[in-house]
Amino acid sequence: MTMLHGFPQPAQWKGKDLPRILSRLFQVEGGNKLDVARKHGAYETIGPMLFDKSQLELIEIVKDSGLRGRGGAGFPTGMKWSFVPRNTGKPVYLVINADEGEPGTFKDRLCMTRDPHLLIEGMIISGYALGVRTAYIYVRGEMLPQIGHLNDAIKEAYDAGLLGENIGGSQYSLDIYVHRGAGAYICGEETALINSLEGFKGQPRLKPPFPAVSGAFAAPTVVNNVETIMAIPYILKHGAKGYRQWGTDKSPGSKLFSISGDIKMPGVYEVPLGMSYMEFFDLCGGLKGELLGCIPGGSSAPVLNAEETKKATLDYESLAAFKSMLGSGAITPFNTETDVPKFLQSIARFYAHESCGQCTPCREGTGYVDRMLDNVVDGQGHDGDIDTIIDLAESYEWTTICAFAPGAAWPVLSFTKKYREHFQAYIDKNPQKTHPRDLVTQRSGAFW
Repeated sequence: MTMLHGFPQPAQWKGKDLPRILSRLFQVEGGNKLDVARKHGAYETIGPMLFDKSQLELIEIVKDSGLRGRGGAGFPTGMKWSFVPRNTGKPVYLVINADEGEPGTFKDRLCMTRDPHLLIEGMIISGYALGVRTAYIYVRGEMLPQIGHLNDAIKEAYDAGLLGENIGGSQYSLDIYVHRGAGAYICGEETALINSLEGFKGQPRLKPPFPAVSGAFAAPTVVNNVETIMAIPYILKHGAKGYRQWGTDKSPGSKLFSISGDIKMPGVYEVPLGMSYMEFFDLCGGLKGELLGCIPGGSSAPVLNAEETKKATLDYESLAAFKSMLGSGAITPFNTETDVPKFLQSIARFYAHESCGQCTPCREGTGYVDRMLDNVVDGQGHDGDIDTIIDLAESYEWTTICAFAPGAAWPVLSFTKKYREHFQAYIDKNPQKTHPRDLVTQRSGAFW
């Protein structure tokens, strides 16, 4: 086994080949360069394999593959494409969401570093299927190395006639632009991303209208994650059946997973969907210490306790059954030595800081939760604080424009409910843990 740029994955697991749909060049030196990428099959689809098919045929192939969005929501990609109206007289835009900001997630930046040409190839195919003339890659502002790799790869593609006018001698033309964001987590939400792309404040829009009907510049727009689009060339080349050889019936294909935390070999791994979490941990060298729990799909995914983690598998349906989600595929197991309240404190502080402030329940509620958790961890917590924190999180969970507030509430609710005794232990350390308002009530019977 070799390890190159955070990719420590073996070629086989339990006698079976592991998929290399997305990661074929992750361990190849110079794989981000066009000449090396082409030696490994890059852009083989850009020709008759693509241009002899109609747009609707391509969309049907993606539908049949069962590919689901890899940015977090898991919405069927082909269905999303089919929502784009035809012949409106407006341009259609393709926007790649490369604003990877979910704590614990670092797969997309590896994709853009190691194989930017696979993303460009996927964008050409997707653009042709959707009738796109102009496409954007919206990259998180801090990712300066990745932005450099993307711009270099795009220049190489233009010089080779793979972008611009009449790609590959066809009648199809496409321009791609890299747009650097300003580092706001909320711009990972597609309508906030579109606002930012247009030069406005990065805040989510009310829906409907949905971006497929009225998105960037009031025109039909498809927003897809980096990893989603990078799967498209394989699907076109090998067909829906070839893609479905991996994964489960409802969660087909492979996925990139970022794993960190109490694991011996952290990094990015590509595995078939449906593998169990415990098998995946073994693939990553095994756990450090005794398992206490696991964040299964990014910091916003409700945490699984040890028993749930041992039963769960890496697919959308399994995690939904445990009332959690696969999300961005960021896995963080933690052991019995973990200080759970401090762990949640870090997560809650992130969401309080990243709230865009547009919706009052989210803007105020995440801040209150952050401050109350600080009090608990600082030894100033009181009896009843845990229930108050839960009440606050429930109050902003589904009362806002976008999914940020639920994503901020779920770790708070799941950690405090599943590991309540850890929080109570901090409160019990406070010699004055009885809240002042409770003392007043006890003495006078007055309502505080």
